[in-house]
Amino acid sequence: MRILIDINHPAHVHMFRCFAHEMLKRGHNILFAIRDKEFEKKLLEAEQLPYINLGRKRAGKISRVLFNLKCVCKVWRIARRFKADVFLSHGSIVAAYVARLLGKPAIAFEDTFNMEQVRMYLPFTSVVLTSDYEHPIHDAKVLKYPGYNELLYLHPHRFSPMKREEVCRLLGIAAEERYVLMRFVSWHATHDKGHKGVSLENKLEAVRQMSQYAKVFISSESPLPESLAGYMLPAAPEMIGHVLAHATLVFGESATMVSEAAMLSVPGIYLDNTGRYYTRDLQERYGLCWCYTESAADQEQAIAKGMELLNEEPETLAKRMREASKTLLSEKIDVTGWLVWFIENYPQSIEETRNADAKFWRKF
Repeated sequence: MRILIDINHPAHVHMFRCFAHEMLKRGHNILFAIRDKEFEKKLLEAEQLPYINLGRKRAGKISRVLFNLKCVCKVWRIARRFKADVFLSHGSIVAAYVARLLGKPAIAFEDTFNMEQVRMYLPFTSVVLTSDYEHPIHDAKVLKYPGYNELLYLHPHRFSPMKREEVCRLLGIAAEERYVLMRFVSWHATHDKGHKGVSLENKLEAVRQMSQYAKVFISSESPLPESLAGYMLPAAPEMIGHVLAHATLVFGESATMVSEAAMLSVPGIYLDNTGRYYTRDLQERYGLCWCYTESAADQEQAIAKGMELLNEEPETLAKRMREASKTLLSEKIDVTGWLVWFIENYPQSIEETRNADAKFWRKF
């Protein structure tokens, strides 16, 4: 089988890298299509996975539309040469359109539920795979599975973190020193319109307060201002899972990173006006993260919550998070294991998944 995986964000490389390695081991062919954004190339090169670069997206609505049209043309040509049998993505409009043009199935994961984007790809997509919480897509194409996207690569079957001593050495801190990882985004994605995120004043305040209890590192999509540049995370992008695994707290504007932390039993604080269904699920069902809006009052409350967690007795906090994460993992599956089965048995796998019971899911 020949599978073309379309990537729109660095997180999507993480999503599909374990799947790609597993399928390559089984004799299938994999090709990633990427945009020249942030560090997709670096991640794929670190994993030694094959890719083609579609170029860099330009700012502005018209420029984005033209770029996407160019991507459709490029991916169509590439997919024909590659002889793709299946297109896989996280809600890619380009993959859906090209798949339809070539008469091939397009399988999409979805967890952001940006309905403007969903409406554009859904008519051309064969199957949409979502987690089993309530969400706004009510369509016959939706198949729910018991898991989160982050379990594609952070399930214990797929990920074993480096020892704490090794990670701390990488970060240049003592092995026993606690650290907080902050993540700030660029707010340039299509679903980010109208968002401003955490103010510079409150970023500085969060760093000032939390630095009293732990070393602070910042990962940022945009260049950091001079006042925060000294906190830049020194680890390579492909090491982020190992860094997350030993953090005391994750704080910031990235739902993905907060969810990744939850899979690793690390508490997270997420700030976003619209939020994500999966972060709310993680908060309400497991108590593994706390969600706030971008309002000035909520920013202050989020910082206060971070300080409350840092003030808690470290082993008590760690034990509480481990127990919550253990409960989560007992109720969820190795999503990569299921995805391999799903693709290899497609399209019969659609009905089997739709009619799945608890015994079926226990296989994964």
